[in-house]
Amino acid sequence: MRHRLAGRQFGRNSSHRKALFRNLVTSLLEHGHIETTEAKAKEIRGIADKMITLGKKGDLNAKRMAFSYIQSRDVVAKLFSEIAPRSAERNGGYTRVIKSRVRLGDSAPMAIIELVDKEGAAPKAKKETAPVATAPAPAEVAAEKPKRGRKKKEEAAPVEAAAPAEAEAKAEAESPAPAEEKKPEE
Repeated sequence: MRHRLAGRQFGRNSSHRKALFRNLVTSLLEHGHIETTEAKAKEIRGIADKMITLGKKGDLNAKRMAFSYIQSRDVVAKLFSEIAPRSAERNGGYTRVIKSRVRLGDSAPMAIIELVDKEGAAPKAKKETAPVATAPAPAEVAAEKPKRGRKKKEEAAPVEAAAPAEAEAKAEAESPAPAEEKKPEE
């Protein structure tokens, strides 16, 4: 009995199943996408993600481990030189499975498994966001706030004491000037 054993058997013995997965992963990394049955696509998704993670490491041991699984020099070279750098910003989830059709011969559900970062697609630039307003420092807030309380006698000048000429100058300064008369500040 297979109680609590993970993985699909696909009606094959273990060596045949391992060879099947190796061939599917090699084809996926070589071509960027393949069409297979939905169950096979879901099963090789994790293996392909592990190979791309090895490619992101980029050291000699990672290359040896990739060679032990993939066994195609060209595909391993492509993995380490092209596929892994495209996926450098991504933390997993390098493949996607898209359900496509039902196969005519046996009505098997088919799916397309593809790499998320496609060949030729430049890495997405980060969206430019508006700068986030930060809270001003307490010293700046204190300088901007008017102090509350009673005004000193020197600061409080009666309105009647102001000269009419000063009132006119004050009104002109507060009213917006026409656009033609404004000079650019240097």
